[in-house]
Amino acid sequence: MLLTIDVGNSRIKVAVFEEDNLVELFVFEPQEALKKISEILNFFPKISKAIYSSVGKLDSKALKFVQNKVKTTIVNHNSLFPFINKYSTPNTLGIDRMVLSAGATLKFPNQNRLIIDVGTCVTYDFIDKNNYYFGGAISPGIKLRYNSLHNYTAKLPLLTISNPDNFIGDSTNNSIHSGVINGLCFEIDGFISQYYLKYQDLTVILTGGDADFLAKRLKSTIFANSNFLLESLNLLSIYTENND
Repeated sequence: MLLTIDVGNSRIKVAVFEEDNLVELFVFEPQEALKKISEILNFFPKISKAIYSSVGKLDSKALKFVQNKVKTTIVNHNSLFPFINKYSTPNTLGIDRMVLSAGATLKFPNQNRLIIDVGTCVTYDFIDKNNYYFGGAISPGIKLRYNSLHNYTAKLPLLTISNPDNFIGDSTNNSIHSGVINGLCFEIDGFISQYYLKYQDLTVILTGGDADFLAKRLKSTIFANSNFLLESLNLLSIYTENND
């Protein structure tokens, strides 16, 4: 069994895999990492290896604990990936974006792929059917958009995520919800449309913490999977073993 660990900007997501099957999923705060991971390893004694990627911070004691318990692979820029990186600044490319791109390459072979990760930030990553990674875009996620409207104005309230009642906001709160949610949906649909103009045979993958919330609001046909990064870690682990 494999333990996949994704340390994000806000939360830690961990999954247990038995080959291609996701057995169980866990989501917790960074300060809970050591306790939670210890409980998971005790509950699943057949876990023999782990793969770890991070864009956030994990308690060093928690990582050491995993490394002492099972064979652990830490994904970094020097890891083996199933695509050719054409990014002009490859060492600045987020590990999470690289892992997602690896998963898309392995799960959807011989296709043009666009991965949209809607988390703290919204990232767009494109890999063509020849497995060349070219880059994409980065923009603020939903929470950042709500926070910025509150933090950089004098009177706008801080709101939490909510579906707009109407396209035309009839109050300050409804106007903010319309601007944030509809604005992001228009952005995502717009990016997808631009890619379709050049790459008609395009597979679009929507993932991240807000994927399920946004998927039903988008006009474009997409493959929505909020846990695609964890699945990508599993696929990358298998790929690494087979090509070591």
